[in-house]
Amino acid sequence: MNRLSIASGAGRTVREQGTRFVPALALTSISTFVAMVAYAGPLGNATTLAGALHASPGAATWILSSMSVGLAVSLLTAGTLADQAGRRRVFVLGSGVFAAGSVLCALASEPVLFVTGRLVAGVGAAGMIATGLGLVAAVVSAATETTQRTRSAAWWGASMGLGIAAGPLVTGLFDLTTWWQATYWLLAAAGVVVAVVARWCFTETAAHPERRLDLLGAALMTAGFATMLIAMIEARQGDAVVALVCGGVAVVALAAFVVSQKRGRSPMVRPELFRREGFAVATVAAASTGAGVIALMSFACTFLTAGMGLTSLQAALALGLWSFTSAVPAVLSRHLAPRLSGTAQLTIGLAATGAGLLLLTGLGSASTVGRLLPGLLIAGLATGVLNSGLGRQAVATVPAEHAAMGTGVNNTARYLGASIGVTVVTILAAGRSADTAAQFTGWNQVTVLTGIISLAGALSVLVLSRLPSRSN
Repeated sequence: MNRLSIASGAGRTVREQGTRFVPALALTSISTFVAMVAYAGPLGNATTLAGALHASPGAATWILSSMSVGLAVSLLTAGTLADQAGRRRVFVLGSGVFAAGSVLCALASEPVLFVTGRLVAGVGAAGMIATGLGLVAAVVSAATETTQRTRSAAWWGASMGLGIAAGPLVTGLFDLTTWWQATYWLLAAAGVVVAVVARWCFTETAAHPERRLDLLGAALMTAGFATMLIAMIEARQGDAVVALVCGGVAVVALAAFVVSQKRGRSPMVRPELFRREGFAVATVAAASTGAGVIALMSFACTFLTAGMGLTSLQAALALGLWSFTSAVPAVLSRHLAPRLSGTAQLTIGLAATGAGLLLLTGLGSASTVGRLLPGLLIAGLATGVLNSGLGRQAVATVPAEHAAMGTGVNNTARYLGASIGVTVVTILAAGRSADTAAQFTGWNQVTVLTGIISLAGALSVLVLSRLPSRSN
């Protein structure tokens, strides 16, 4: 009788976890989609925003970069805090902060308030992105753990691709009505809805109040990343003094952060995790993804409108050939998981992405959008495989109690890579004259650069995976 009772109780637990899994995965995917719409939105109507807000060239750069900065400096802190204080609590707080940042953007009539809103929205989005997969992992059934984790990663990757595709389309459509603020009112409403529904969809994870939050590490990391990105952006604007000062502060702060993580009692990042083959591989792959394909596609709409003469909506539709395509293999890749290791998936995804980006080069003033189709489609399919692989490895390569921190590290690497990559791509391509031939030359150069970055990432992943394991 006791055995029957135990078996019955175990069966109920599995069923309850299965019942919670679907809504948890659905809300995680929706929140990621919303965050990516916010991230990618200005890529489609950067010219409209610059004109409406009377932005200088420097302010226009901040309009594009600000949410990346907010994400890059907050993801790891959000993930670490979530593992200590409870993931649902941080997710709900992040949703509310994201909504508040979107309201600031909608109310803005000058660049400073809009950029501030984008920074705040990035901080809030970090709370959602860093905790979503961890909250899903908390309700995964032990009986179907491998299948459900793979399914989670697939839908997470698909929602990311769809969000990046939808962002420029939404802003492009509202450009037709001359009501650009509507995008941000919609995003604010979505943030509020997500925060409310989260209390029903997610189960709060165990809090660990005995663990101290590494405030020094958080401050040093934030200062280091922020000043490094400021230095790069200001260098593009030609302000050498500010760039040098911020660059020096960044070097000192990041060096101090590394020391604090090695010697601190409660570090944000456990140094021994980097001795795990899978964790180091996933981090390198995420950085390569940001500096490669995300950086180029973040600039693509600017080139398509300024260089090829497309409207904002037409450029968004062209970019959608990459981003919408990436959603398909992200969903289908779960069928490959039993036959393909996470490392192999990342290697294949990065290599194929690099090949697709290299196909985008060689354009001339007589080229049409049709010339871009093969490269966009190949890069899109490969990015979908890559995104689902990153989501899969971010959670699978860390202990369950550090799932949010693992996702935070992975996404920090992605968006830090993206922030650096976008700045470099912009300097090389957009820093040229308004002459059409010069713009095409700049595009051809950055497609080769980002393609090489992706291929180098694939090679690095392959080499790291073959090194002897140093995990304990």
